[in-house]
Amino acid sequence: MSSFAARLIAWQARCGRHGLPWQNTRDPYRIWLSEVMLQQTQVAAVLPYYARFLTAFPDVQALAAAPVDAVLEHWSGLGYYRRAHHLHAAARAVVAQHGGAFPRDAATLATLPGVGRSTAAAIAAFSSGARGAILDGNVKRVLARHAGVEGYPGEARVTAALWREAEARLPTEGIEAYTQGMMDLGATVCLRTRPRCDVCPVSHDCVARRDRRVHEVPAPRPRKAMPERAVRVLLLERGGALLFERRPATGIWGGLLTLPEIALDDDVTTSVRTRFDLAVDHAHDLPPLRHAFTHFALTLHPRRVAVREHPHAAQPGALWLTRDDALGAALPAPIKRLLRSL
Repeated sequence: MSSFAARLIAWQARCGRHGLPWQNTRDPYRIWLSEVMLQQTQVAAVLPYYARFLTAFPDVQALAAAPVDAVLEHWSGLGYYRRAHHLHAAARAVVAQHGGAFPRDAATLATLPGVGRSTAAAIAAFSSGARGAILDGNVKRVLARHAGVEGYPGEARVTAALWREAEARLPTEGIEAYTQGMMDLGATVCLRTRPRCDVCPVSHDCVARRDRRVHEVPAPRPRKAMPERAVRVLLLERGGALLFERRPATGIWGGLLTLPEIALDDDVTTSVRTRFDLAVDHAHDLPPLRHAFTHFALTLHPRRVAVREHPHAAQPGALWLTRDDALGAALPAPIKRLLRSL
């Protein structure tokens, strides 16, 4: 076993995380669920969602049998909704293609929707002790600093170099503790800002620390101007109910319910009459709401519109809900914030 791996395993036993709800189990379903939820999301945010999700869908059969709307409702607020769609599709694939027996080997796991090479290796390690390298965002930072790998980890050249490092450091035994140790080190010690090098078990031969470049490695994402988009959202209201539309399955907020949208320069009265066969009684604007995605920022310009006709859904995917009922449905986080402000 390499010195790096031995030190990491020993540190994980003393200082690592051991009480998370998806630890101390060999159940690949629970491990898979946690790994998908933890993609681009911190542990503290995942904990309540994980508990509620398992209560609603205690096994892969229950998740596969559930309608996707129910899955989205339990995911609502966790973000990156494509993960929820992949989760549902993967559960159905396990039932249809594997008889409901959740795979434990990385090669088969990697064929499931939403499960990449790193996630498959992590699930296999924790569920069956299979030896394989992981390379999530935190692990990339650990390896880039320790090995002195220059460049932005999102570049193919840099990613390939980090995979080589990850494979070369794998221990011949103790893969579960090593894998958890890599995750723990990146999440609690080798932080993006304010890294705790004084308590790092592998700091004495860390290239970035030796060269006093910890805050420069890995290189940040090349800066680009964040694109700005704006849209008007309509709170069409009559008889205490608001009109909602279901988003397409792909794209932002895929499959969620949201408020109707129009361009800022569209005439509201004409749009409401044309799309929903409703007449506007009166309307007023609400304060804008800004929401940042990974690659662009979206500003919502809400307009509250009272309509005269009796509420009815004029097109497939449209339905009327009270504010309270809507807050319990699968809505995008900024739409929920808007409804709570009413």
